[in-house]
Amino acid sequence: RSGACCGSCACSGDAMKPDAPPAIPAAEPKRRRPGLSTRLLLLTLLFVMLAEVLIYVPSIANFRRNWINDRIAVAQIAAMVLEAAPDGAVPLDLERKLVAQIGAYSVAVRSGGARRLLAVTDMPPAIARDVDMRDAGAFALAADAFETLLSPEPRAIRIVGPGAAEAEFIELVMDETPLRDAMVRFSVNILFLSLIISAITALLVYVALHLIIVGPVRRLTSSIIEFGRHPENASLIVRPSSRGDEIGLAERALATMQWTLANELREKKHLAALGLAVSKINHDLRNILASAQLFSDRLGAVGDPTVQRLAPRIVAALDRAIGLCRSTLAYGRAVERAPDKHPVRLSPLVEELRDLLGLGEGAPVTLVNLVPPGLEVEADAEQLSRVLLNLGRNALQVLTEGDMPSQEKVITVTARRAAGGIEIEVADTGPGVPPRARERLFEAFQSSTRPGGTGLGLAIASELVAAHSGRIELLDTPAGATFRIRLPASPRGRG
Repeated sequence: RSGACCGSCACSGDAMKPDAPPAIPAAEPKRRRPGLSTRLLLLTLLFVMLAEVLIYVPSIANFRRNWINDRIAVAQIAAMVLEAAPDGAVPLDLERKLVAQIGAYSVAVRSGGARRLLAVTDMPPAIARDVDMRDAGAFALAADAFETLLSPEPRAIRIVGPGAAEAEFIELVMDETPLRDAMVRFSVNILFLSLIISAITALLVYVALHLIIVGPVRRLTSSIIEFGRHPENASLIVRPSSRGDEIGLAERALATMQWTLANELREKKHLAALGLAVSKINHDLRNILASAQLFSDRLGAVGDPTVQRLAPRIVAALDRAIGLCRSTLAYGRAVERAPDKHPVRLSPLVEELRDLLGLGEGAPVTLVNLVPPGLEVEADAEQLSRVLLNLGRNALQVLTEGDMPSQEKVITVTARRAAGGIEIEVADTGPGVPPRARERLFEAFQSSTRPGGTGLGLAIASELVAAHSGRIELLDTPAGATFRIRLPASPRGRG
């Protein structure tokens, strides 16, 4: 029973060494790709050029139509001049000059059901294609425009357009080369103009998007990278802007995440340091408890009735302390053993709690045991006693710090059967649990609201109750604090 620490205990140096992290293969260097800004600029140029192409198709078709309509209008005027001449007698040289001004080989007008050739050159070429401008649709005009641009060789075309005055229609036979040359010049001008417009538009869009999106995204990316290298440095946490859009939401969410992570890391370091300290203390504490255990054995030989009554409980308390020291692992974390369940009477455990808390006669706090004497529960007596001790000690500390009269400082323990289980309630007449402590009441290092408190008592109680397939909760009461423990009932229990 001496319990001296041996070299194989959890607090030995080898047990505290963490496993080496697995080797991570180095990533192969990748070729540097264009950044977001470069890709954004290129995409803007591409989309603007695509828009210009969509604009160019109807523009070139409209240019060709206007060019041909201008020639038809000039031909109509020339035809009216020729018809207005006395008896239609116009010198041949004048006719040819008029036709040359139009840029046609011949001009013909159909009027009154008769077709009249107004002018013709000496050797008109063979006609390669007919162009009817009277009922041409948009798609037909666009197709004819590209057919003209892609024509490989010079050729003569016959153009038919609406007639003026009483004429039914007018025909022109002309060379297509001037039309194609004009369309090429127009296309070149459109190309240069489109490039200028695309460059200006892309630059403006790039600047705007860089200020609105790319710049803030780069700032978020830099913050993530820097914070990832030094997550414990609070100065690297991003400072959210006042933007109300998605970028602002992302900034605020990232700042919240970084604050949470930084706090968690600080807590982890604190717990690691605390665990290391506990492991070192555990090594020496076991030897001290072993010596105290030897002294307590000698108390059994004392004939005083009070000593005879308290000595077994002192020995049991020392046994529990030594058992806890044995189960303590490195970094201050204890692994609870599986409960050794057997029928346990609750009333004697509460009476033992009175002695463990020192609430005998004359104590400033009164412990009231309202547990039925024969009520049993299937549980581990030592662990259930620890649960009651943690709840009782918390209640005692709260009551002793208050200013209320001694007769009002009461801890009440009750128990009853309910719905196939046993419900144990530990209530006190203190000020109750603050609202800010209720959310994380049963989490380690989170529930304490007193200076110097560790916040471990309720966490340990919750863990032990859960190991018994039970649950512990804080009830809503108008005054004080009441904790309810629900455990499965003993099949042999008596109430």
